[in-house]
Amino acid sequence: MAGVVALFSTLALNLLCLAMAFDHSPLQDFCVFDANSPGCKNPGTVTADDFFYSGLHLPANTSNPYRAGLKAARIPGMNGQGLTLARLDFLPDGLIPPHYHPRAAEILTVLEGSLEVGFVKSYPNYKHYGKVLNKGDVYVVPVGLVHYQRGVGNANTVVLSAVNSQNAGIVEVAAGIFGAKPVIDSNYLANAFRLNKGIVEQLQSKCWS
Repeated sequence: MAGVVALFSTLALNLLCLAMAFDHSPLQDFCVFDANSPGCKNPGTVTADDFFYSGLHLPANTSNPYRAGLKAARIPGMNGQGLTLARLDFLPDGLIPPHYHPRAAEILTVLEGSLEVGFVKSYPNYKHYGKVLNKGDVYVVPVGLVHYQRGVGNANTVVLSAVNSQNAGIVEVAAGIFGAKPVIDSNYLANAFRLNKGIVEQLQSKCWS
């Protein structure tokens, strides 16, 4: 599971500069993020390029065990707008493991290839809402629900992802449980998941190895 941690660490780093930005006052038209100092960029120095990004036509890095990657559109002028935009790339059978965003819903638009996507409703029935999307298809994942994505078919898959938060958060289910530091007691996890304690400890050791 070390690959899970590496993948989601990459996702988090892609979003870090946006997450650390500042919300603007309602008395301002915008607050362009300034990487060199806290607060908003001086409006007198703001240009059209502060609202522009070029690069989503280039694929994200998929050289990881899950054969999937994310590239965020880092747009300084998006600061305070409650939005994040990213490109997701999947090699054939590439996947993003089950995870959730505690602070945002997500909308996915397939640009190329085919994507299996699904989310699970909360207790009591844990209903699974899954669907295979093709080019031009759009799917919404409600805020806070566990979901997954997987490239299907023989071709690469490209997806445009948008969330309605500047800092949606990413909690990967398996790494969040078995990769917690300090570790969660293995006896407890063995009972909770009805697993042999040795299997739990093996998962814990693999998660950060």
